Amino acid sequence: MREHLGIIAGSGAYPVELAAAARAQGVSRITVAAFTGETDPVIAKHADSIEWLRVGQLGRLLGVFTGAGVSEVVMAGQVAPRNLFDLRPDFKALMVLARLKRRNAESIFGAIGDELSAAGITLLPATSHLEHQLAQPGLVAGPAPRRRQLEDLRYAFSIAREIARIDIGQTVVVRNGTVLAVEAFEGTNAAIRRGGELGRGGAVVAKVSKPGQDFRFDVPVIGAATVETCVQSGVRVLAIEAGHTLVLEGDLVRAKAKEYGVTVWAETCP
Repeated sequence: MREHLGIIAGSGAYPVELAAAARAQGVSRITVAAFTGETDPVIAKHADSIEWLRVGQLGRLLGVFTGAGVSEVVMAGQVAPRNLFDLRPDFKALMVLARLKRRNAESIFGAIGDELSAAGITLLPATSHLEHQLAQPGLVAGPAPRRRQLEDLRYAFSIAREIARIDIGQTVVVRNGTVLAVEAFEGTNAAIRRGGELGRGGAVVAKVSKPGQDFRFDVPVIGAATVETCVQSGVRVLAIEAGHTLVLEGDLVRAKAKEYGVTVWAETCP
């Protein structure tokens, strides 16, 4: 049984649900590194100790965990993409960034994982303590999809897997066999809104993992806010990858999907 867990806490409900689940599963001590302007302050209620950092303070991040004697850490929740490109890095971060040929989320987080490892800290899979919330194949919430919607979501999956393979994004919006939006730098919710506007009430969204994705970070996640974005954008179906996507706030997701008639479907990708 894990006694002490460190959490690198990004935005949204993810870090809070992780901390609550870890505590329920017997973790006796939780140390959190949180980011000002990103992390929900509610996380403090679940932490034995918490330190607030600025994005880019890698030296302090490592110090939070080495100082507390943490040997295992989970990276949970997003950092807004704009903040990854608006860093005020400390000396440690400058050294790491200087070694990177490409500066995207995956390369930056991977480098952070390497620095944690060098400090004797294991970066655990981002699904740790939340394995029971991975989407199972089939209907997750809302009404069953119609035949045309199933055709669209499977087509959307094929396109999403391809754009994920070449590291453009992981979300695609489709209607009637036409690609309306492809996620890139703007993030999932912005792509949903853009595609939903073009879909005029009948769009289908597919969100997948990258082939060979490193699940220590950037695991696909949906929650109540994702369903709300679909509702506001006129999206009728939200399709996610079974076994590779965390469904957070499950009761809220099911309630909102039922109330607004949004289908949440988990598809097994080949």
